[in-house]
Amino acid sequence: MASRLNPYLSFNGDARQALEFYKEVFGGNLTLSTFGEFGMPDAPEADKIMHGMLEADNDFTLMGADTPPGQEYNPGSAFAVSLSGDDSDELRGYWEKLSGGGTVQVPLEKQMWGDEFGMCTDRFGVPWMVNIAGDQAKV
Repeated sequence: MASRLNPYLSFNGDARQALEFYKEVFGGNLTLSTFGEFGMPDAPEADKIMHGMLEADNDFTLMGADTPPGQEYNPGSAFAVSLSGDDSDELRGYWEKLSGGGTVQVPLEKQMWGDEFGMCTDRFGVPWMVNIAGDQAKV
């Protein structure tokens, strides 16, 4: 397997719902493993997600988990998951699903650099940026 870089998101008890939502957005195969399946069957968080991985048909990979017991959940604003490309219909579809029930910070519309761009935070608190490549001005 070649090296790859993919986001790993932390959640505060709703990783299952979030990863199932992302499966609805991107499609693909979702595998979920709980804390209970990995040696903590009697723990209060036994049904929470220890590791989840979504492998979409388009080669996107998104991982996530509930914050492990004993670790503090500190959602931050120093990251965003970025989707970009030139398939306008595909990216608009992702935008509509991700922004639905969430908050739009920047509407998906043409920007001064010639692309369409938008920023939203989905209903699970994850920030997303979507950029649809446009015709670049020739200088």
